[in-house]
Amino acid sequence: MNPSLCEQHRGLQARQGAQAACSDATACELACTAAPCWVLPTPAPATSVRVAASAARGRRAAIPQGSRSSSRRGLCSCLLLALDSWSELPRIGEVWVAPRWPATLPPQQGLSRSKSVRLCGLPRAVPTLQSPLTPVWTPASPHGSSREREQRLAPDSSLYAWGRPMASLTSSFRGPWAPGQAGGRPQQRRHAAQRHARAAPRAEAQRAPGLGAALDQSLLPARTDFARPEAELRSMLSRIYQASDARQLAPERRRAQRLAAPVKGVPVYVMLPLDTVWLLERDGTAQPLLIREKAMEVGLEMLSRAGVDGVMIDVWWGIAEHAGPRRYDFSAYRKLFEQVASKGLKVQAVMSFHAAGNNVGDCCRISLPRWVLEAGERDPDIFYTDSSGYRNRECLSVGCDMEPVLPGGRTPLQARCDFIAAFADEFADMLGGVITEVTVGTGPAGELRYPSYPEGDGRWRFPGIGQFQCYDKYMLASLREAAIAAGHPEWGHGGPHDSGNYNSHSSETGFFKSYGGSWDTDYGRFFLSWYSGLLIQHADRLLGAAKAVLSQRCRPRAMREARELSDGGMLYVFEPAVQLGIKLAGVHWWFKSRAHAAELTAGYYNTRERNGYQPIMEMLKRHGAAASFTCVEMRDCEHPLEARCSPEGLLNQVLSTAARMGVPMSGENALQRYDQWAFDKICDSAFGQSVMAGRLEKLTFLRMGDMMIDNWSAFGAFLQRLTCPP
Repeated sequence: MNPSLCEQHRGLQARQGAQAACSDATACELACTAAPCWVLPTPAPATSVRVAASAARGRRAAIPQGSRSSSRRGLCSCLLLALDSWSELPRIGEVWVAPRWPATLPPQQGLSRSKSVRLCGLPRAVPTLQSPLTPVWTPASPHGSSREREQRLAPDSSLYAWGRPMASLTSSFRGPWAPGQAGGRPQQRRHAAQRHARAAPRAEAQRAPGLGAALDQSLLPARTDFARPEAELRSMLSRIYQASDARQLAPERRRAQRLAAPVKGVPVYVMLPLDTVWLLERDGTAQPLLIREKAMEVGLEMLSRAGVDGVMIDVWWGIAEHAGPRRYDFSAYRKLFEQVASKGLKVQAVMSFHAAGNNVGDCCRISLPRWVLEAGERDPDIFYTDSSGYRNRECLSVGCDMEPVLPGGRTPLQARCDFIAAFADEFADMLGGVITEVTVGTGPAGELRYPSYPEGDGRWRFPGIGQFQCYDKYMLASLREAAIAAGHPEWGHGGPHDSGNYNSHSSETGFFKSYGGSWDTDYGRFFLSWYSGLLIQHADRLLGAAKAVLSQRCRPRAMREARELSDGGMLYVFEPAVQLGIKLAGVHWWFKSRAHAAELTAGYYNTRERNGYQPIMEMLKRHGAAASFTCVEMRDCEHPLEARCSPEGLLNQVLSTAARMGVPMSGENALQRYDQWAFDKICDSAFGQSVMAGRLEKLTFLRMGDMMIDNWSAFGAFLQRLTCPP
């Protein structure tokens, strides 16, 4: 080793105010022999960083940094710097080093990725800057074994340097260790993190502006899918950044893989929790509130970094129009959409004209607007009714679409149309850019179906066939008119008398028996055609009204096609800038029977002899709308034989029908599953490998929450398969 070089190193440290001594001779010599050198200016009290240049691209050179040496070991406080290009150094400017591991910073708060500096710690030589501003970031999870914590302190653990003052970075820090509190033993810091984790789920909601310093916890959702502490989410985000940086070490290889892919990837959207926006009621007032705003921001950043294209968000009728007819409040959704846009994600907005809490996977209860429920108290027949007289208050009956049953003499169709128009006015600046699709809710769970299998109140259990929902006075009046028109007035008194109950099996009823059942008679064909036709008319009216609203003057539009005319002129055809769509339910049980009983009660006139989805696709084709179908993750072999299930056969039929009609199809998983079998099935469905024809244009994954965080590694690998297929 050259003694003079070591003296130069010590002299530099002394001028910078550091007290460390060089005990690692090799690292010191490497730092001092690499020339030329720069000292990047950083204002006091932080220590300057001396950067050694390297002629070879990507070569590592040592960076001696002034710092306080360890009280236990006299290790040299050196770091390794790895840059893609040394020419970036003059553009970096001020460099601030975070003394903790593994520290990262989201792109919007620091340098862009092309200008970021990556630092790797030497063996157990992680320095601690003598600055009251540290730590900038503390993403490490308080959980984990001692062995895991030792691995995090291993020599390959990473530090980062950012081109932005620490003071501005620490202003947004809300982790378990606040600025100026980096000291203390690891056990004390771990206990502080655990206390923060227990208090985190409701802390952000209690900081709502204008609602006081403290809120009653009973006013917030009692049970939620997304309750993970923000500190733990930030820890996971840091690991995602590290993994992303590691993948960038071989960009040429990844680019070649993408170019060689035989099929294009499938865009992936992720559903946000149902209670992302909550209606907070207190002291006789109610206000829409974006709960857990900070945790949601971290979660959206995680999705963006993982390669997700966008998110699906329920815009609840009962929240945005809670104050009264035509009194809209989209403020919380505005804040959420801006947050989503800042992460580079798109929005699929669902106009949710139903209530939450009665379907599979619902973790909270969100009702219809109070003024709608009050109208239902005056006229209970605006709700779906079964043969026993039970009223389902999840959504309004299709029979009253054109009836003035709401305050002000409005019809349900007009109320929904006004809601969509108010939404389009509020978010006119985002339509076609951030908001790429508006999905119109057409029934329970937002799906085009009748509430024939209500699991939430315990009336139905899988694999029951369900019940017909046609006994409110408006649907009975429509049935009588159809029966008279068919020349059989006796058919208009109600639904089939031998169709069983919610939990009956197909073979136990006279109507749904495979052979000799009433469904295969003239009466059965008449009733099922009327029952399913009323549902299709409902969707037709809603989509027509929504398209008219979005096609009004001054609304954003996109060019659909350009045609050259015979006289040499050009004809340009425009359409709304956002894609319209609806949801279809995957009612797959009893699909292998002749009658398809569960589909018939849900409103899909689909049997072994009749394709009930073709009229739906024809209606969607007329409006240029898309369809979203559930149960894309399921296999036939996963269900009991007695239920005669075939989700694969149903998906095959729906996708092939949509392909023939030219209707774009997207898919959703019906249940939250993270097993390899489910992922394989989704990929097969997405790329058209398990169906006769057609493929998914987009996948919407259910749903962002604690279960997704627990299975993040599996979800990330699944995203790679969809977005970058082999």
